[in-house]
Amino acid sequence: MRKSLLAAAAAGLSLTLVACGGGTSTTSPSATDAASSSAPAESSAPAAAGTLTVWVDETRIDAFKTIGESFLAATGVTLDVVQKPSADVKTDFIAQAPTGEGPDLIVGAHDWTGDLVKNGVIAPVELGDQVSGFNPVATRGFTQAGQLYGVPYAIENIALVRNNAMLQDTPATFDELIAQGKAAAGAEFPAVIQQGPDGDAYHLYPIQTSFGAPVFKTDANGDYTAELGMGGPEGLAFAEYLKTLAAEKVVSSSLEGETAKQAFLDGKTPYIITGPWYVADFVAADMDVTVLPVPSAGGQPAAPFVGVQGVFLSSKSENTLLASQFLEYMASKEAQDQMYELGERMPALTESADAVTDEILAGFGEAGKDGQPMPSIPEMGAVWEFWGGAQVCIITGNAEPAAAWDAMIKNIEAKF
Repeated sequence: MRKSLLAAAAAGLSLTLVACGGGTSTTSPSATDAASSSAPAESSAPAAAGTLTVWVDETRIDAFKTIGESFLAATGVTLDVVQKPSADVKTDFIAQAPTGEGPDLIVGAHDWTGDLVKNGVIAPVELGDQVSGFNPVATRGFTQAGQLYGVPYAIENIALVRNNAMLQDTPATFDELIAQGKAAAGAEFPAVIQQGPDGDAYHLYPIQTSFGAPVFKTDANGDYTAELGMGGPEGLAFAEYLKTLAAEKVVSSSLEGETAKQAFLDGKTPYIITGPWYVADFVAADMDVTVLPVPSAGGQPAAPFVGVQGVFLSSKSENTLLASQFLEYMASKEAQDQMYELGERMPALTESADAVTDEILAGFGEAGKDGQPMPSIPEMGAVWEFWGGAQVCIITGNAEPAAAWDAMIKNIEAKF
């Protein structure tokens, strides 16, 4: 690891973080557009010494222990990696940070940002010249009111996965996909999209956005507003199409994630819409698969939600100078490449992502190019229950599409 940029970036970052004064300042500059990042210069001597505490969940503990070893060798700073249950990382941090008992850093999903900012427990960060080197979706996911609140390291999204033993053609539209799937030898389902008794709006979202019905509208900067975007004729058109998907056996309230995965593994369908988390099972079964963008059903681009993983800085940390070094390190190509090797997710840094040679992961990256970060605004918490519930009512035939969708919009808006 090269010392010069670490030291320079630490100085730049520390100015921003110290200006936050333990999270009380509101004057930290927002992320700026600049040249792409470059890795720091080699040094045989560590730049600093001390200890930082970071909370991670059980899925990231091994990766961050390895990153900690690399960071210690580069800087002399020890990373104390503490494992917390995935369901507790955010809630415990919100509870403990104000008391001074929390960690310096936490690792989590970008859609935590809204709640963490609302509770005043994270501080803005400034990446300076490095910010333009990231996938814009990645940094937008960690941005609130024009300020960046985390350093992203990995992105993921769903895509269309095809069993090449059953089909080889690439569908141009979702209707074409259904026709292909119905004609495939041995297929019981033309395609499968997991749902379950509570619905699963996340996996249906690319199809919904292809009708021009995003969950929230955005402002001129591309930031989500609290105004729903899935009402009106576009949302109703998607609701009607959802009824068609149910009739074609693409979706069902009994088609939960494991059921959908097994149907694909068993050759009962040539297509599944899923994420990289299931592809390891397909590869282990020696399936020949191709990952493709989800084709449009409504004429507009099918834009999946993009999930971004990153590192947040506690606004109550007393080690902001050391923390700035770690944030800088996580923004480097060296760390982004290492996290890719350890976690098998597309890097958030564009230079690292462009170097990925794994065809499956590259396919997911291509499928996410039209994607948008899952909203991290607090209003999103009021959406999921009504959204999934309305979709299940349509899928099961318990309500007409227009009636179910209109009721959903009214119920969500009543929560704001």
